[in-house]
Amino acid sequence: MKDLRRKIEQEIGQRGPIRFSRYMEICLYDPEFGYYARNAEQFGKAGDFYTSSDLHAVFGRLMARQFEEMWRILGRPERLTLAELGPGRGFFARDVLDWAEKKFPDFFRAVSYVLVERSPALREKIAQTLNQRIESGKAELALIEEGASGTDAWSSIGSIGATEVAPFQTWALSTCHSPIIVFANEFFDAFPVEIVSTQGSLRIATKDGRFVESWVPSCPEELEFLDRYAVHPENRERIEIGLAARRYGEDLFWRIERGFFVSVDYGYTREEQLAGRHRGTLKAIRQHSMSANPYEAPGEQDITADVNFTALAAAAERHGWHTEKLVTQSQFLMGIGEANQFADAFEDCRFPQERTKVALQLKHLVTPAGMGESFHALVASRGVQPDLAASLAGLGFGRTAK
Repeated sequence: MKDLRRKIEQEIGQRGPIRFSRYMEICLYDPEFGYYARNAEQFGKAGDFYTSSDLHAVFGRLMARQFEEMWRILGRPERLTLAELGPGRGFFARDVLDWAEKKFPDFFRAVSYVLVERSPALREKIAQTLNQRIESGKAELALIEEGASGTDAWSSIGSIGATEVAPFQTWALSTCHSPIIVFANEFFDAFPVEIVSTQGSLRIATKDGRFVESWVPSCPEELEFLDRYAVHPENRERIEIGLAARRYGEDLFWRIERGFFVSVDYGYTREEQLAGRHRGTLKAIRQHSMSANPYEAPGEQDITADVNFTALAAAAERHGWHTEKLVTQSQFLMGIGEANQFADAFEDCRFPQERTKVALQLKHLVTPAGMGESFHALVASRGVQPDLAASLAGLGFGRTAK
């Protein structure tokens, strides 16, 4: 998009070469021309990529079953906040609430669903998708006007602060005393990242109408991140550093006294990087095609990087959370669905061809050829007995019955 390119060029002209994280932030979140800010149709067949909730309502139905189990482990509180970070168009929330109302009425009565979405275009779409739920008070959109207070539960915390890190507007809970479940599906992969190589930390400048790369020495915070949560790059190798995602997690986790956190995303652990995998995961996505060139069409393509689950888990543990072993999306959903043979998926099917279609959609969610092995689920809990948290269905696929 030419307007966005000019905007980036103007900032570079005023400030000099910018961090890659700043470039990525502008491309995705510029309020006028950013990829997420201007477009609510990135998802699905007509868009640039699929999310799990785009495939079939079964994803939301299975998660409703898992959320209900978490509610029971929390002692069946009369009021429970279920907060979804980055809810897209609101389809997942719709599926969760519809299925909970039908199958888990006690849980449904207790739930207050909060949707935390930054994009004005997506907020408008959510308001349409969940119109009745919002009007009834069962669901609410967190306010995201910059510098303004949110609802009773949510508020802005401004940019991530340190001058050596690109500003990124994040949104987090005010201190929460009541039980809460926080769900983040393909959320942390959309945070801007720093990029480092053996040459240092990446900077973006312009020359002859093109974006060009240069390198400066890495700052102490970047080097500490590599030491603790990632690996140092080798020759001709680039490594992403998720400083913004880690700081968002830090702010989120210290505010919650009791509850569960679930993140489903494509990502990796430090051990996998040490084994030579997930070293350089930055990609641009446009019309279901991937590119290694993030400079090709600023504002018109998604830019994303795999989530460093080691760093995210460490942020949780630093604030008293207990993290479970990372599982694949396949293991997670199979664990939830195996007790009733995935009846949640097939209940509405009346004809064989409908069952066949749903079976193919479910297969895409749980098999290695689809999303099953590339996506992982991180579950953490605070104020919950560890043995009860570990007993969750999503963590028990293949667990031997006693």
